[in-house]
Formats: sequence, C-alpha cells, structure tokens
Amino acid sequence: MDDIKVFIQEEVMNLAFKKVGYDESLVRSKLLDSISTVDLLVAIEEKIGKQVPQHLFIEENFDTIDLIYDTLKKNNLY
Repeated sequence: MDDIKVFIQEEVMNLAFKKVGYDESLVRSKLLDSISTVDLLVAIEEKIGKQVPQHLFIEENFDTIDLIYDTLKKNNLY
C-alpha cells in the first residue's frame, strides 16, 4: 500500500467528511466540488514536493484516488 493513497484518502475525508475507497468517484459523484478539488491538488503538491502540471489536472485523472495515483506515477511525480 502506497502512503500517498492513504494520504489522499485522509485529505478527502478532511474535505468531504466521508471516507472513500480508492476506486470511488470524487468528482463525477459531486463528492468534491471545484474548490475542494483544488484544495486536494494543493495538498498533494505539498506532500510530493512537486507541482502537478495544469494539463494533468482534469476529471479523467482526478476522479478517483486510484486515478490520481496512476497519474502521479505515470508522470514521475511520485
């Protein structure tokens, strides 16, 4: 288990007050709105010490914790 997945799950809990699974929708389900999604991105960037390029910050990459993790790994951000 990668600690970044746990970190993201905890951040979602702090933002949405709900524990979600790694494959549960965050954006399409409306669990996170645009502001809380940006808050999540900022928290992730602070955790990994790198900026996520803006072109990667799209719903297809950020709808689930698994997708976020895959996007970070595929782009050598984590």
